[in-house]
Amino acid sequence: MKFIETIKNIYKIEELRNRIMLTLGLLLVYRFGAQVVLPGIDAAKLSEFAGNFDAGGIGGLLNAFTGGAFANASVFALGIMPYISASIVVQLMQIAIPYLQKLQKEGESGRKKITQITRWLTIGICLVQAPSYLAGLPALGVPPEAFVMGQSALFYVSSIVILVTGCIFAMWLGEKITDKGVGNGISILIMVGIIATLPQSFAQEFASRVFESNGGLIMILIELVIWFVIILLSIMLVMAVRKIPVQYARRTASGGYEKNIFGARQFIPLKLNASGVMPIIFAQAIMFVPSAVASLSESELAQSIRATFSDIFGLWYNVVFAILIIIFTYFYTAITVPTNKMADDLKRSGGFIPGIKPGTDTAEFLDRIMSQITFPGSIFLALIAIFPAIVVKIMGIQQGWALFYGGTSLLIMVGVAIDTMQQINSYLLNRHYDGLMKSGKNRKAVA
Repeated sequence: MKFIETIKNIYKIEELRNRIMLTLGLLLVYRFGAQVVLPGIDAAKLSEFAGNFDAGGIGGLLNAFTGGAFANASVFALGIMPYISASIVVQLMQIAIPYLQKLQKEGESGRKKITQITRWLTIGICLVQAPSYLAGLPALGVPPEAFVMGQSALFYVSSIVILVTGCIFAMWLGEKITDKGVGNGISILIMVGIIATLPQSFAQEFASRVFESNGGLIMILIELVIWFVIILLSIMLVMAVRKIPVQYARRTASGGYEKNIFGARQFIPLKLNASGVMPIIFAQAIMFVPSAVASLSESELAQSIRATFSDIFGLWYNVVFAILIIIFTYFYTAITVPTNKMADDLKRSGGFIPGIKPGTDTAEFLDRIMSQITFPGSIFLALIAIFPAIVVKIMGIQQGWALFYGGTSLLIMVGVAIDTMQQINSYLLNRHYDGLMKSGKNRKAVA
């Protein structure tokens, strides 16, 4: 009943209702585009090609992030990932390039210029990935007869233009959702792409367990319970914070008379997982390199390395993967949590951490706390990232369904869902309705 009441309250707020409808409409456009096959390719002859991505693996991972567009040879086959890659590169370049650091400090105008740089870099990445994708179609299982016009220069040029345009259009959809809709548009597009493959993956797992007498409904029930527990743990990882108490000095205010205002006690929330899913994305990008380099050689050692780093459910792949995630968690946290700036801002505003001197001592204290909480956070993040491999080896779960038991897919779904709920929650609270989350209670009585 409370959920139904919340839905009614959402419908009563015209602005929120319009934003949600716009978001759903743009997502529908994105999902429709993921089914539109590139001109010059016969969609009826792509069944074998699409089947290569049902069993998981690196191809299944790429296909999951594009919502099946990768396996459909769709106009959105590149998905939104080139934009994500460009954003990561620009973010890392801000550390080393003074010009980007200057733009970052210029406020809104600087952010617009950085966004423009990111867009142009996205086009550059697309111009590299699009021909690579087209050239790899035959090797991935697209039969020669599927190319209606043949693999001519006309096909390549037109398809590259369409793929680049598709990525830019997807980027535009994401930005429109952010500006006019609800939630972070780019993240929502990725989440919708991931969720799009979930029903098919679960259906394959259900068929394997029930119709092939491979554990029956009991195993399905156990898998669902484990899945919900992992989702709960992921939510705890995303939401967990360490609160650092902050005391503001007592001030004297006058307004016709003088009175003492005692300092308010507040908190600095330091997130247990301040880096989000970025360490997993970084580590996954690095894990593609050994296999790509080894494919250039025909030696026995090179083929062994290629086989090891092509199996995302293998032992050594996940050992190296987990170590890289821990390293990148520390690295990304160090560059995204500016403890020195936090200490300076705190000092300028008249605040201090009880028992710690303002300035350098405060920065060192915050840095030490971040190091302490990042260690368990990185371990937990690594365990969630490799959990799909664990359930495949121990429980024999289908690889496509196992991808939803952890890794980037699960954390993106959890993070985006929480962020979107918080935005809807803020709209409800501002209109004095009960929110979607517990913090929204007791606001309904406000006049």
